[in-house]
Amino acid sequence: MSAVSLRLPDSLHESIKKMAQQEHVSVNQLITLAVAEKLSALMTSDYLQKRGAKGNRDRFLKILAKAKDEEPDPKDRRSR
Repeated sequence: MSAVSLRLPDSLHESIKKMAQQEHVSVNQLITLAVAEKLSALMTSDYLQKRGAKGNRDRFLKILAKAKDEEPDPKDRRSR
């Protein structure tokens, strides 16, 4: 495990301490979870961009054209 020295604005540090208390976790745990969540989001975005770049619109439309033209099952409808 590594240690990191981090400088935070006082207001942000206070908010982190309050949130950690509300969540019943340590400040270290809260910061670790926040960093992990942010990294996960960035990595997911990067992954999706790379996958999207491999896409082929013509192939997609060809596959979509094979779908039946009928109303979806009521259980599959989006509620508004």
